[in-house]
Amino acid sequence: MGLLTFALCLCLCIFGLSSCVSSWELDPEIEALQEADRITALPTQPPVNFRQYSGYVTVDETYGKALFYWFFEATQKPAEKPLLLWLNGGPGCSSIGFGEAQELGPFLVKEGPILKFNNYTWNKAANLLFLDAPAGVGFSYSNTTLGTLGDNTTALDSHTFLLNWFKRFPQYKSNEFYISGESYAGHYVPQLAEVIFDENKKSNKDSYINLKGFMIGNALLDFETDQNGMIDYAWGHAVISDGLYEAIKAKCNFSTPTLTAECMDVLSQYNAVYSIIDMYSLYSPTCPLGRPFAKSTMETQTLAPKSLSAFEFLRKIPAGYDPCIMNHATAYFNRPDVQEALHANLTKISYPWTLCSLKVNNAWTDFDFSILPIVRKLIDGGIRVWVFSGDTDGRVPVTSTRYTLNKLGLNITEDWTPWYNHREVGGWTITYEGLSFITVRGAGHQVPTFAPKRSLQIIRHFLANEKLPSAAF
Repeated sequence: MGLLTFALCLCLCIFGLSSCVSSWELDPEIEALQEADRITALPTQPPVNFRQYSGYVTVDETYGKALFYWFFEATQKPAEKPLLLWLNGGPGCSSIGFGEAQELGPFLVKEGPILKFNNYTWNKAANLLFLDAPAGVGFSYSNTTLGTLGDNTTALDSHTFLLNWFKRFPQYKSNEFYISGESYAGHYVPQLAEVIFDENKKSNKDSYINLKGFMIGNALLDFETDQNGMIDYAWGHAVISDGLYEAIKAKCNFSTPTLTAECMDVLSQYNAVYSIIDMYSLYSPTCPLGRPFAKSTMETQTLAPKSLSAFEFLRKIPAGYDPCIMNHATAYFNRPDVQEALHANLTKISYPWTLCSLKVNNAWTDFDFSILPIVRKLIDGGIRVWVFSGDTDGRVPVTSTRYTLNKLGLNITEDWTPWYNHREVGGWTITYEGLSFITVRGAGHQVPTFAPKRSLQIIRHFLANEKLPSAAF
């Protein structure tokens, strides 16, 4: 018998709800590894019918690097559902703390802190895998120095993680595989997809990953269009004055990797506005708890040298977090009983768990100025690509994404049309040859947080490769 034999789909009736749980016959050694990672229950967790697992996967034995994951089987028929990997950005921010606990996972961390079941969890559409990468993010760690951090290392380590994770969970290896994420995952997701795409061409059956597509939201993709779009969006939404807008346009050239002192001076005036309103959700109230993570990084910007690299400027405004719910997740994941239930922090890391690691963010030295060549390569290779954008986000605004996609130069097959969630317009969509772009009306940077029902609708249509409805229903 091989490592895995597919058995029957058993329908169980629990608490009066029908759910379908798949059963596999596994090699005893594999079964033991999975059982060691299985979560029986988390503190304050509501009861659920699906299985969940978490733990560490070693990606580099020499440096003692291990990445932390949290995996949820689909709520129904997991054997028949695709596997979806979610990545958050930063760089340096936790996919566990944001994606799972604040956005699209089954358990949202609320004040208390307590867990509340998310009625719009994405594991209603797929088997859902969250990964903290690179080492140094969340519970992921390295026993030696973190070394050189950046885009390339993160993509390679994440690929190694997947190969080793599939050895632990071989029953999912033949399932369709997709990747999704937001913000700086606009780098992570296409870069990881490219590594998988390239390695699949030379891999054997054991190392092949059944990659079908990726979907990214409010994604950093191209420094020039990202930054120009931020400034144009701020002016178009009455956030900055005509004079400041014209000064930035005159003094800043975002097509080069270095920003001048004159440019940094006017950008500091632009940034100051976002200390009094929420850059990540333009029309939301500001957080009464303050913005400690944003404040600490903004202060470093006043010490800017005469010139600054494009990426150094980019990381002064960390992408991918919501400071208003920062304290709840931070308190929850620092609880010893929570860490024990998650099989986390086994090496007793010397620092507390944080949503975003400034150490990782500040050590980031390798980045791609533009991800568009990778996106184009993967489109040409037949990989499905969707991009979505919450239209009240000022950090990676819809304006930036539109400029970026225009820069790709793809032919339009269906122009700007509304899409619907029942009788309400959910946003607008445009279909290019090989790529679909969707706006999400009234949503900020973390779309699943602001529009949970519509985000679940989007991921279901993406996985099914079906267009969103263009008429009310």
